Amino acid sequence: MGSASSVLTQYDIEEVQEHCSNLFSQQEIVSLYQRFCQLDRNAKGFISADEFLSVPEFAMNPLSQRLLKMVDGLNFKDFVAFLSAFSGKATTQQKIEFIFKVYDSDNNGKVSFNDILEVLRDLSGSFMSDEQREKVLRQVLQEAGYSKESYLMLDDFIKIQYVLSHDFLNCSLYCLFKKSVNYIDAKVGSQLGSFQVGTKNGG
Repeated sequence: MGSASSVLTQYDIEEVQEHCSNLFSQQEIVSLYQRFCQLDRNAKGFISADEFLSVPEFAMNPLSQRLLKMVDGLNFKDFVAFLSAFSGKATTQQKIEFIFKVYDSDNNGKVSFNDILEVLRDLSGSFMSDEQREKVLRQVLQEAGYSKESYLMLDDFIKIQYVLSHDFLNCSLYCLFKKSVNYIDAKVGSQLGSFQVGTKNGG
């Protein structure tokens, strides 16, 4: 796998499969490799941010700039690992860990009030005012036992998801905030699924 033009050996396939915790079948990995080679136009062995933006679904995504920070320069093994959070075999824990990384844009292992607010701003646009977004977020954090000044580690973030999974909140507030979580898991997942053209279960 030294360059994108090389052919995957059985050893390569098994190595990538292990790297992504067996969340993709061998046949799916071969299909993903074909897609990777299409994106890696100069056969460098990695995909640049510009090459990712050549996928229309990715370019139009309101979270594309955040996702680009996560994908720029990925080799094939890491490309598959990145997509594995959206595999049908991925656990809830693996999905939440990925979503946490999307919020944690500076990659410091914690998420602030402003980090979450920026994602809400990207997703809601002019649909909500900054004041409305802040109100939603303050109430969600309060229900989970946090404040505007809190920094959320992964365990804290998981607790927030637990709160969102129970209708403790006023329905309108619940729906508005959870939209950001569901968007990343479902909408972003389906758009990144455009990388997986022609994959079938097997192997």
